[in-house]
Amino acid sequence: MILVRLFLLFLLLLFPVIAFAQQAKVAIIIDDIGYRKSDMKVLSLPGEITYAILPHTPFGKQIATQAHSAKHDVILHIPMEAENGKKLGPGALTGEMNEQNIRQSLANSFEEIPFALGINNHMGSYLTKQYSPMMWTMRYLKENDLIFIDSVTTEQSKGRSIARNTGVPSLSRHIFLDNQLTPEYISQQFNQLVTQAKKYKRVVAIAHPHPETITVLTELIPKLAQHNIALVGISELLPQPKITLTTSLTE
Repeated sequence: MILVRLFLLFLLLLFPVIAFAQQAKVAIIIDDIGYRKSDMKVLSLPGEITYAILPHTPFGKQIATQAHSAKHDVILHIPMEAENGKKLGPGALTGEMNEQNIRQSLANSFEEIPFALGINNHMGSYLTKQYSPMMWTMRYLKENDLIFIDSVTTEQSKGRSIARNTGVPSLSRHIFLDNQLTPEYISQQFNQLVTQAKKYKRVVAIAHPHPETITVLTELIPKLAQHNIALVGISELLPQPKITLTTSLTE
């Protein structure tokens, strides 16, 4: 009888640990921050939002500093060359750049926002398919203990595979929340985020600082807890390094 009681007590103590370990987690990255003063409104979003700041923009550094002061994860949203030839803006990486050019451009961007944890790509449907520019980018990130989040603007992106091969902590975007700026669409995508989180446990979503997006997410983010889903900074979703235990023998 005593053994049965002890076993039941053990299960009761273990249950919260199991429940916690199985809790789904999502990261929501807000991209394209920095050009408009209205982008400041993203700071009002509830929960552990991750802020992706466009380098060398009028309001980027100010928003990044406030987000960092509030203990949010901040990354740089680095413009990368697109297939359609869209204008990239400052701090951009292109296929015409050599390794020295890419490294200098990244260094300049991080000099402006030195506390950024790493980068994700703005556009990049061309550049992320190119081996050499992405390898040079990953070398820089690795040397500076930075992370890479692949926005997956093309299914042929080599970004994350090169990141893995060079030892750069990395993740990929799973879902865009606001490709269409209607409450119905954003809500639909958010519901899809919940569904994926329940199934896969770790999901990365990307949205943008549109007024429609901010309004809908302000309403919906608090509802994640009802589904036992935690909103976390992107750094919390990164794979944890494996710890190898060694045994030393002594005579």
